[in-house]
Amino acid sequence: MMLKIKNLSFSYGDMPVLWDINLEVQQGEIVTIVGSNGAGKSTILKNISGLAENAATGQVEFLGQDITKIPTHERVKRGVIHVPEGRRIFPEMTVLENLNMGTYIAGKKDRQQKIDHAMGLFPKLKERSEQMGGTLSGGEQQMLAIARGLVAQPKILMLDEPSLGLSPLMVKNIFHLIKEINRQGVTILLVEQNVNQSLKISNRAYVLEIGRITLQGTAQELLGSAHVRKAFLGL
Repeated sequence: MMLKIKNLSFSYGDMPVLWDINLEVQQGEIVTIVGSNGAGKSTILKNISGLAENAATGQVEFLGQDITKIPTHERVKRGVIHVPEGRRIFPEMTVLENLNMGTYIAGKKDRQQKIDHAMGLFPKLKERSEQMGGTLSGGEQQMLAIARGLVAQPKILMLDEPSLGLSPLMVKNIFHLIKEINRQGVTILLVEQNVNQSLKISNRAYVLEIGRITLQGTAQELLGSAHVRKAFLGL
């Protein structure tokens, strides 16, 4: 088991956000958490990566070890990489400088090889390597955010709403790239409001509604679920 969440509950101050979350990700999978805006999907990822500011109850295990109490940078060193919603690149740094920042914790060894590999997946970034990140299009900034996560050598890559705000063509490209990254051996935990596209590339999925997991199963099972089709696909 690569990632296991046991009985995770979380509150922002006095406001509960997550209730008794149990979730697993096997090595090599793409697992998606789907749900409407405000359901608590991003909060789950923040608890896995250590970015949640408040204490939670429950446990996060990674590769059989309890990482619930260790700081974010130690989780990164172990291969837990989080690409948050909103891209959050460094706008006043070049594309290449942004990618170099992604290699910081992983170390300088083979830095250029890691960057070359990422640019091979995202050729647009190679064309714009000396361009300031803030001048890229929204889709290109999302590519840069994912590529920066990739050069950190993830064992699990957690992507929060990677298709948000992108054109239909760019959305298609992003999901194709996620599938290719997984094919190259990276386990992926994906949070998405684009339920149809995310389930089509996933092995398994969880449905999160108002802080609780209400359904889980294979992606195909959830695509065929009457509740999912009605609640999220408008069918």
